[in-house]
Amino acid sequence: MKTRFVKMHGLGNDFILIDCLGQELGIRDSDLGDLSRQLCNRRFGIGADQLLLLYPSTAADFKMRIFNADGSEVEMCGNGIRCLAKYIWDRGYSDKMVLAIETPAGIIMPERIDGLVRVDMGKPFLEAERIPVNIPHPPHRAPSALIDHPLQVGGREFKITCVSMGNPHTVIVVDNLSDFPVPYYGQMIENHPIFPQRTNVDFIEVMNSSEIKMRVWERGAGETMACGTGASAAAVASHIMGLTERNVTVHLPGGDLFIEWKDDNHVCMAGPAVEVFTGEINITGASKNS
Repeated sequence: MKTRFVKMHGLGNDFILIDCLGQELGIRDSDLGDLSRQLCNRRFGIGADQLLLLYPSTAADFKMRIFNADGSEVEMCGNGIRCLAKYIWDRGYSDKMVLAIETPAGIIMPERIDGLVRVDMGKPFLEAERIPVNIPHPPHRAPSALIDHPLQVGGREFKITCVSMGNPHTVIVVDNLSDFPVPYYGQMIENHPIFPQRTNVDFIEVMNSSEIKMRVWERGAGETMACGTGASAAAVASHIMGLTERNVTVHLPGGDLFIEWKDDNHVCMAGPAVEVFTGEINITGASKNS
């Protein structure tokens, strides 16, 4: 049986979206990681950074699950949820201006605004235990925020600032982003032992108080052209470090995201979502349900 899919992207961060409202995948839940590895492969599959699955929800309007190209399931993806929201609106599944999407990171609220999709990304978490980061701390004292914390990687010391936007991010300021070896250091930092769930790594260069450049090494996907949760985490971290204001334009290789860290502690992100093409594919190699 062929499975219908839609290829979408947010600033070049690309996704395979499968609508599970109107079709059954016919595979076990435990095989979804294998399915993502097959479909996201750029030589033997469709090719994408992540697989998005759209489901009905009893807790919200819809439910989203997200699998990386390496098969790992993740909590949240800012670019992905913008694409999912656009798909829902374009197919007429909802006429609400603001949707409620159930994710492993909680219920996220994408909104249509001025030709873009604006998403309330929720509140950032700065406590090491909640990100999580395993950093020794004195007995009987809760782990504190990690701001400009020294980390030795590959014979070099980085100053890391860690933020969770429902998924773990490590933000690092560099002087010359365009020449920085993101894949070399990104992979080592992602898999550093202090990150029990691995981490996304956001390398930023501060242009002024309202603009930063960013390149991102995504956990389980490698370097991508954009990352919504990463841009949100980078905006929070750069403000905490005293480098930017609370409203920041984040320039990524795929384009710009607009981040506002509001006074109520919620982070809002706005950016585009684009449908590229639709198609059908035979799902092979995954165990079928009986």
